[in-house]
Amino acid sequence: MSKPFKTLNDLGDVQGRRVLVREDLNVPMADGQVTDDTRLRATLATVTELADRGAIVLVLAHFGRPKGVPSADMSLAMVVRPYAAVLGRDVRYIDWEGADEAAATLRAGDIAVLENTRFFGGEEKNDPAVVERFARLGDVYVNDAFSAAHRAHASTEGLAKVLPAYAGRAMEAELDALEKALGNPDHPVAAVVGGAKVSSKLDVLKHLVTRVDHLIIGGGMANTFLAARGVDVGKSLCEHELAATCEEIMTAADKANCTVHLPYDVVVAKEFRANPETRTVNVHEVAADEMILDVGPAAVEALGDVLKNCRTLVWNGPLGAFETPPFDAATVALAKTAAALTKDGSLVSVAGGGDTVAALNHAGVADDFTFVSTAGGAFLEWMEGKTLPGVAALYR
Repeated sequence: MSKPFKTLNDLGDVQGRRVLVREDLNVPMADGQVTDDTRLRATLATVTELADRGAIVLVLAHFGRPKGVPSADMSLAMVVRPYAAVLGRDVRYIDWEGADEAAATLRAGDIAVLENTRFFGGEEKNDPAVVERFARLGDVYVNDAFSAAHRAHASTEGLAKVLPAYAGRAMEAELDALEKALGNPDHPVAAVVGGAKVSSKLDVLKHLVTRVDHLIIGGGMANTFLAARGVDVGKSLCEHELAATCEEIMTAADKANCTVHLPYDVVVAKEFRANPETRTVNVHEVAADEMILDVGPAAVEALGDVLKNCRTLVWNGPLGAFETPPFDAATVALAKTAAALTKDGSLVSVAGGGDTVAALNHAGVADDFTFVSTAGGAFLEWMEGKTLPGVAALYR
């Protein structure tokens, strides 16, 4: 079945053709070493396939926020050696100074990384002059960086307008997974939305109540919803000023036949630190000097039963303060339930966002989910129902 966007399958013969591939090489580094190569590994499928098909592969990427000013500590030159190690191939580095001449020396099957796209002030403004500067180097454009697809930049959206444009393998996998999760999912659909503040995920919540059958709210956000329902949450993290907004979201959920799940038992402590004295209590029994730091075991068990009756799960954000033990218990328990259901074939599970990936890795189940997106802002904007310019530009 043909996809709504063009992929490498549609690309045809690329022998000796120059392919500009937008990747995300914005990896964390310390003392000149890459500390997490997840993003580098995500590019493997696309870059090696194109090189093996005889393309001249020119990788475009940003690194940090240089704001249009070249700087040595944000140069992609630092990433070339670790990138070559991940690919298991030679990788050339090409500075923008003399880039056309350097690119002309490349041969079929060669791979090169061009210097930071954000060294051009016009990159983030989608300046036509910068688009033209990039386009001069290539015959074809491939976008493989979903994590940057929510930005209409020269290297993410502009190039797709002036060169034949295709989705790379990582982008294709991401878009396929998102379509299964919210585009055209099997119902019932559940969404887990956690995190500290309702204010940061208002648009997500408003969109999801119209698309899912069960909305599970955790983290500090749940405290705000509980307070809106008249629960005294003690000294928990809570945005009391958003009570009316929470009520609006719950009213919209009722209209859309979406069940909102808030915890009815919680784990509380008087201080937020690792392994303090804790109590597990009904939400109506939180003392004035206590704070809610995790969802309780009875509520987690009930949420597991909800997932057992669902066909699709979208997950963004932890249920509790998972970085600080023992407040990781609820997130780990529910993640393990979701992973087991996915392995059984009864649930399609798609998760995304930085904290979420860390939480699923911590629970040891990231590999058991159907798909885990490493994109942060792009994944959130997709959950808000927004059109992502870098994706829209790839559609047929």
